[in-house]
Amino acid sequence: MSPTHRDTASPVSTVAIVGAGTIGLSWAALFAAHGLRVTVTDPRPDLDEAVAEALPMLAEGLPGSDAEELRGRIRTTHDLAEAVADADLVQENGPENLEFKQRLFADIARHAPAGALLATSSSGIVATAIAAPLPDGTAARLLVAHPFNPPHLVPLVEIVPGERTSEEAVDAVTAFYRALGKTPVRLHKELPGFAANRLQGAILQEAMHLVLTGVLDAGEVDTVMKASLGGRYATVGPFESFHLGGGPGGIRHMLDHLGPGLVEGWQRLGHPELDAAATATVVAQTEAAYGQGPDAYRERAALRDRKQLALNDVLGRAERA
Repeated sequence: MSPTHRDTASPVSTVAIVGAGTIGLSWAALFAAHGLRVTVTDPRPDLDEAVAEALPMLAEGLPGSDAEELRGRIRTTHDLAEAVADADLVQENGPENLEFKQRLFADIARHAPAGALLATSSSGIVATAIAAPLPDGTAARLLVAHPFNPPHLVPLVEIVPGERTSEEAVDAVTAFYRALGKTPVRLHKELPGFAANRLQGAILQEAMHLVLTGVLDAGEVDTVMKASLGGRYATVGPFESFHLGGGPGGIRHMLDHLGPGLVEGWQRLGHPELDAAATATVVAQTEAAYGQGPDAYRERAALRDRKQLALNDVLGRAERA
């Protein structure tokens, strides 16, 4: 689906964004680009300024959109009750704190329509825990819809229902995100951190180890990743890559010959401690490679977004060929 065009068969036409940080604002731009009515709420006093400042860069990643057009579809309010009052779907992007999210969703449920879908962008807290103090009818509509940053560009949305989430809610949100051009993937089990962040965490663990033991500096680790695994895993995942690496014998051949070595190698992976000295080392090297402050952030984020947009386009054309 291209921006500014919405699937009129979708039951979702109005979305409330709760939390106007980086993730929330990216969601807001994506939803607005697809013609949805969007209300953004956050207690931050500079809410209007934050939306206005973010939209020009976000619009660059949404072909066919411009910041002024997006802003025209986005309403802002500091009043949570007002924001969710007519929402078909609520996308929550608050702090990663269980008690906070439990209180927040209780408030949302009191003011949102009885049939509203309740999605959290939580990067690690499971829906069952968030819904624990809520009645069954509310818990049935609540689930994790975890994006990868930035949501308006990176396709993945992890769909992670809780123990009391209804299949109807799972089906509805899956169809909703897919209609926006996202790639929703449902997890078969709940576990903290879900799937993508656990994979990312494993890579980051060894990346930190390589830096802190002086094997490579931070910029060099990134170069290694971009020039090898990053490009490979954008085209095939780890299992398909391993399967193809075995030639005609596939993954069976690889595991027969390399399985014991893999297990031995896993034992040698680093387990870095991020104490004050280690943190200072990682920060200093990363800032030296990529700068720091608002100007550096905007420059590097814009470059990241251009690369991601180009990658999405090339992979999409390859898949359709």
